[in-house]
Amino acid sequence: MNKADMKEAILEAKFEKDLTWKEIAKAADLSKEYVCSACLGMNHLGKKQAEAVTEILGLGDEVSTALQRFPHKTWSQTIPTDPVIYRWYEIVGVYGETIKELIHEKFGDGIMSAIDFSMDIDKQEDPKGDRVVVTLNGKFLPYKAW
Repeated sequence: MNKADMKEAILEAKFEKDLTWKEIAKAADLSKEYVCSACLGMNHLGKKQAEAVTEILGLGDEVSTALQRFPHKTWSQTIPTDPVIYRWYEIVGVYGETIKELIHEKFGDGIMSAIDFSMDIDKQEDPKGDRVVVTLNGKFLPYKAW
């Protein structure tokens, strides 16, 4: 089973069983953000975690094996058209240079790791309209001279 077929099987089972990513992640003892990313094909799970995910979803060994395979991270569109994803491109387009400048000012010349990284997505209730709270937490990696 390839990652695309795995993703479809997982999303269908999640829908049919009316499970949340939080419930699925709890079974794997990992964050909802990481488990969701693995289930969508952009990360992988260890054997124990993959088996826990497939068990809660009622899926077979072929899905567990696919979850354990290292991903090939690719994007099919230059700019996605889904409004939620597109807004992230808009944020980076508008604030990307600001983020870069402030990182350099605080840390020096380098980047934020997307490998030694965590993310938390939360909901903040607000009487004027609920807020999406996204925390990105990556290790600073300085550029080195050689």
